[in-house]
Amino acid sequence: MIDEGYTKYLIDWQAAAPLPDAQVSALDACRRRLFVVGLIGHDTEHDVGYGNISTRAKDLGGFIISGTRTGEIETTDGRHYSLVTGWDIDTNRIHCRGPVQASSEALTHAAIYELDPAIGAVVHVHAPALWQILKGRLPTTAEDIAYGTPEMARELQRLYRDTYLKAHGVAVMAGHPDGLIAFGPDIEQATKRVLDLAG
Repeated sequence: MIDEGYTKYLIDWQAAAPLPDAQVSALDACRRRLFVVGLIGHDTEHDVGYGNISTRAKDLGGFIISGTRTGEIETTDGRHYSLVTGWDIDTNRIHCRGPVQASSEALTHAAIYELDPAIGAVVHVHAPALWQILKGRLPTTAEDIAYGTPEMARELQRLYRDTYLKAHGVAVMAGHPDGLIAFGPDIEQATKRVLDLAG
């Protein structure tokens, strides 16, 4: 079994009604653009989804993120997202509520939101060709750090502090084959940063 698509954090999940479509419509619109070009999707060989997307929800006290195992869905709605209401990187724990559990990358998204209150959205995609080209050229995490772990969260914080990640807004995840992560002030800008690289 490959080490992809599986939740590694401890989760406190409260099953709840779907989020209102108005709260996820912008996420869905950007996610569909990424899905169409294969940056978010489903690996049929290993039966795992890949890629996730989130936006800060200040009025709700956290952030809204695509749910685990939703990669194969092209058009999403409130049934496919979870509201992360709290987290603790040191204890590797996520608190969320909604119709689905938060994505396996939720802890990494949380760590990025901690970096700066001006960060309003995070996009994680898989792009094999870009990953090969950009690894070591853009801010890049250490190869021995796996996705969805406190170590990945801390590594992205280090890159934000010690490299030009803050200005560029895109990092390569060397220990997470094909993985790129981007952020921006809103979901449109975070998505654009990825799509501009993809050409």
